[in-house]
Order: sequence, then structure tokens, then C-alpha cells
Amino acid sequence: MLFYHGSSAAPFDRFSLDHALEGDGKVKFGWGVYVTEKYTTAAHYAFNKHRPENNDFYVYTVDIPDRTPDNCLSLLKGVPVADSIVKRVEARLGEPVPAEAKVEGIPFRKYLANRLTGENKPVRKMIDKATVAGEKAASEFLNALGVELIEWPYNWQKPEAEKNMAVLNDTRVRIVRIEKVELDPKGHQLIEGSQQLVKEF
Repeated sequence: MLFYHGSSAAPFDRFSLDHALEGDGKVKFGWGVYVTEKYTTAAHYAFNKHRPENNDFYVYTVDIPDRTPDNCLSLLKGVPVADSIVKRVEARLGEPVPAEAKVEGIPFRKYLANRLTGENKPVRKMIDKATVAGEKAASEFLNALGVELIEWPYNWQKPEAEKNMAVLNDTRVRIVRIEKVELDPKGHQLIEGSQQLVKEF
């Protein structure tokens, strides 16, 4: 699938999760390379409020694995975790995943993050919050079981619209093209027609 990634860092030839916290310093949707379906959204994401001195903005067109029910954990509201993913996780853990953690992808991810970092709390707390170390452990655990993607909507009020993805293995993100873009200074939106090719692969 072709997706897009926005960045204000100097152009690079490959992604590395060693830089995973250099955006906003958070892991909101799993430990991975964050990409989006829409070019203009990637351009908007290229602005880094934590590095306002960076005035050069780039959009990377990338090729990522195709989404399947077996390799993608959906974080959409009301969507239960795929049985195939639950079964693989339970087999590796050697224990059942609590029902409350299987109803949706977000509590499932949080539960795994806490379980894998040795937390022993009531389930309601296990599915509530997780540390960065826990999120990293959960993503690596899922990736080892063949789950390559975590999916969530750009707009939670319109989940059927464009999707964002976290690719859990940086080697599975292949850069196709890098373009330099200009953003308007107020809303940090793409100035149409400003795209300049930097490199094609």
C-alpha cells in the first residue's frame, strides 16, 4: 500500500525506530513508523511544534505491507480484536486475554503493554494506560506474531474516512519518493503546488 509520512528532519534514505520519540515524544498508537493515507495530512504532520526552528518540510511516499485481518490491529471504536490475533497472543502468553481487553484494539494494546512489563493490577487499570516501555514491548511482541500494522482513523468522528497506520517493523517501510513542501505559517497546511522532488527510489 502507498502511504505518506511527513517530517521536518533532513532527508533520509530509510526509516529507523531509533528515532521513534523525536516527533512529539509520545507513543499514542503503538511503537512504529507513523504513516497516513492522505498526502496533505502528511504535509501537515511535517510541522514539529517541538522543533519550530525547522523550516524545511518533507513528505515521504512510502510502500508498506498490505493490510489484512491477520496482520493489522484495528483501533477503531466498536471493532473487536480479530480472533486470529487473539489466539496467537494467547498461545504465546500461555494464558487467556481478559474479555475486557478483547473488545477493542486500544484496551488490547494497553493490556499487552502492561502484561509484558510485569504489571499486576486489576484489569480495568491494565487496559487504561501504559508506559512507553510497555508500548514498545507490546508492538515488538505483536510484530513477532505477524501483526505488522496498527490502524486508527485520522478523524475519530468519521472513522470510515482516511486511516493512519503504525508500521511495527521499520524495515517494512520502503521509501518511494521524497518531496519538499511548503506549509502556510498559521495552520501548517500544504501550499498546493509547492511540492519539489528531492529524490526518487
